[in-house]
Amino acid sequence: MSSNHALAAPDLQVSVEDSSSRGPTSESDNERLLARLRLVVGSGQPLYAQLLQQLEDMIVTGELAPGTLLPSERELCERIGVSRITVKRAYAELHQRQLISRHQGLGTLVQNPNRLDPGMDRLKGFTEEMRLLGLLASSRILERKVLRDRSIASIFSQPSDQRLLKLVRVRSGNDVPLSREIAWYDLGVAPALEQAELLGGSVYRTLNEICGVHLTHCEQSVEAVLSTSEENAIFGFSEPAPCLLIKRRTFLNDGRMVEYVEGLFRGDRYTYRLSLKI
Repeated sequence: MSSNHALAAPDLQVSVEDSSSRGPTSESDNERLLARLRLVVGSGQPLYAQLLQQLEDMIVTGELAPGTLLPSERELCERIGVSRITVKRAYAELHQRQLISRHQGLGTLVQNPNRLDPGMDRLKGFTEEMRLLGLLASSRILERKVLRDRSIASIFSQPSDQRLLKLVRVRSGNDVPLSREIAWYDLGVAPALEQAELLGGSVYRTLNEICGVHLTHCEQSVEAVLSTSEENAIFGFSEPAPCLLIKRRTFLNDGRMVEYVEGLFRGDRYTYRLSLKI
């Protein structure tokens, strides 16, 4: 990962925003949305507050479903006859409340006001986690190759000439990019992984069913970081944004390490909670 990733944070419990429901994005749908907005001058309530309340109600009640593409600030102010500042302030407040998200080249999208919590009671891969959340997992492989790397081999406590599989992927839920993952696998422990096709896009399932390798436990840490320019392009960010860098080492029952992975998760989609027993 980038050397810009530096700020440490404690291990926490993950929940993921559900973007499974897609709302209207066509011009006619936006026309209907604009027709619903009613702002009253001189009502005693600022125009931005009226606009904010009406849009928030539509989002919370589900009338505007997650994934709905909202009108641009310019389009909305021209159609309902208010200043650009009014719309900008309302959109800014909705963004602060995590009810909308902004994406360069795409526009302003409605977010789900409710977050789902799959828990971290056991080791789960990304594919299984998405399935438990009711989301369709998919991956785009950016790099897959076998090589030797002295520094990574040392993480596995292996000699510098150990053959390793490097796998770089963009992981998505319902076609929304959620993470960029760089993973390394010890081919001395799982040689069949070199040529195996990933079953359902899942490395863990492939290790289990094709390679006969059964993972039992992992060590995981979480760091708070800012996205790099490469990650901004993947996630559609216009500028560096808060993200979570999750580092994981995964082992067999006999203590042999199989996987080392660094996954950068976008902060506007993942929430972590910590539960402690006294």
